[in-house]
Amino acid sequence: MADRYLQFSRTAPGRFLTRRLGLPQPAELHRWSAERPALEGALLHLTAGVSRLGGSLGEVLARTGLEVRAAADRPAAVVLDATGVADVETLAEVHTALHPVARSVAESGRVVVLGAPLDPADHHQAAVQQGLEGFVRSLGKEMGRGRTVSLVRIATEVEARAGADAAESTLRFLLSPKSAFVSGQVIEVGGGEVTVPEDWERPLAGRTALVTGAARGIGEAVAETLARDGARVVCLDIPAAQSDLERVADRLGGSALPLDITTDDAGERIAAALPDGLDVLIHNAGITRDRKLANMPAEQWSSVLDVNLASVLRTTDSLLKSGALRRGGRIVATASIAGIAGNVGQTNYAASKAGIVGLVRALAPRAAAEHGVTVNAVAPGFIETRMTAAVPLFIREAGRRMNSLGQGGLPVDVAETTAWFASPGSGGVNGQVVRVCGQSLLGA
Repeated sequence: MADRYLQFSRTAPGRFLTRRLGLPQPAELHRWSAERPALEGALLHLTAGVSRLGGSLGEVLARTGLEVRAAADRPAAVVLDATGVADVETLAEVHTALHPVARSVAESGRVVVLGAPLDPADHHQAAVQQGLEGFVRSLGKEMGRGRTVSLVRIATEVEARAGADAAESTLRFLLSPKSAFVSGQVIEVGGGEVTVPEDWERPLAGRTALVTGAARGIGEAVAETLARDGARVVCLDIPAAQSDLERVADRLGGSALPLDITTDDAGERIAAALPDGLDVLIHNAGITRDRKLANMPAEQWSSVLDVNLASVLRTTDSLLKSGALRRGGRIVATASIAGIAGNVGQTNYAASKAGIVGLVRALAPRAAAEHGVTVNAVAPGFIETRMTAAVPLFIREAGRRMNSLGQGGLPVDVAETTAWFASPGSGGVNGQVVRVCGQSLLGA
């Protein structure tokens, strides 16, 4: 369903009325397209304290395709290296660096702050590095006009050059139109195995990706985005959706796998259908059966938990155990801000999505150590889909406006974040849950 308020607010009468009444004025977000694949303008590179990344950061930033400058009037992006901030005095340099440029960042621009992990042996360093998180989340709510702000923490155990290189995939994502609906997030980059793509425009070339729930909505958008990035896509959905599934697969040059993901042998059947193995596993299939707990029959509880969580656990275990998911592989599951903040009438759904968060945090280090596979999750907020179109009007409008960007996201926003996780260059990103919610006011 079209966002009529968004459309009206962009007309001349709409701009006048919303300004006079103090109503939200959502900006038109610059999302990736073949015609406009990059941000438009310079990248301003600033430093607070003494950088722990050395000159390698400048080299990585230069490879993003943006012109890196030490000063710019209307920068498309600002990267502030605050990895060396270790006390309150150097934390003041964050203000000194960003205060003069905060108003000048271009519409739909990016501010990315680089930090270091909290040092448990140095409570001063831990305090100010944690302070960066509050700073970034607050700045994201202030910037407006489609601008986003993120914090990237780069692990201390990684050598300077490796640290900047390990963060390249993440920086490319955050400094591009692909991250249009990601703001206020904290992302940790560690020392995982990174394979630099031969072509950053098609980083998944030669890789096979399986997307569950791919017949429509977010799953279809994920499959399309992975195919754009070069993957051979296998589209999975329930047999009842076979015609839509085949339509999607045919359009993308992939293959369709009609299968009920909740069957006990789903993992074995997926492995049998992919005898050459799998590189990217996307757990997107999900359902809702909303009702307050006092009115919820056991079947509505169990069906949601079975599709959204139990099937993810079973198939993941099976594909890892059999070796069908190859070394260097990627697992990306779909959580939700409902699992982070809770939601009325969704105890079953919220439990299943919070369970995905727990799965990611527990499995990620072990999967990396034993199988060379990363495990991450996207947590969508209000995304414009057939499901949210059925939400009552006032609740739908609240969902759209209650974020820093003042609008709902699109399925492609979830897909772009998924594709970043799936990239071979994202090997240093593991155990992360990134909200794709325009910095929703709900949740942490």
